Amino acid sequence: MNIHQEVALLAPVPFVHLEDGEPVCRKRGKVAYGGRNWELFRRLDKHRDELGVEKIDVFIYASQTREREHFVSWHACYIGHVEGIGGAHPHGPKFRPPSTLDDGTGYWAVFWEVTDLERIAPIQISELRGLDAKKDYDKSFVPEGPILIENPW
Repeated sequence: MNIHQEVALLAPVPFVHLEDGEPVCRKRGKVAYGGRNWELFRRLDKHRDELGVEKIDVFIYASQTREREHFVSWHACYIGHVEGIGGAHPHGPKFRPPSTLDDGTGYWAVFWEVTDLERIAPIQISELRGLDAKKDYDKSFVPEGPILIENPW
């Protein structure tokens, strides 16, 4: 596995989509999550291509839970993104968690695809640092969308 050790992705994903995405990832080899920030994913793909790596670490914050917890508890390997067609994944629901079937089809600009989705020991978000930032995130920081970070591993 060829993973770059300096850049990573920090992304919030609703907890239900993580639980439903884990078996999809195991069965199909990858799972796709919707996003609207196509510029970020083009930048991430450019990083990956320039570095000659296949995968980039993704640290996932389980969002839309009862309590706003300030840690990441899931990890995956980013392998790329595809542009939506009419807001839907080009392969339909094949790589999407079943819980996303009613998540706003027609809404997503891109779908970022990951392999090896798994739970990990929690990492405090305040121990993470944005890419090119001078200090770690504040203790109250919770990501509202995917962002590039320095890889904590």
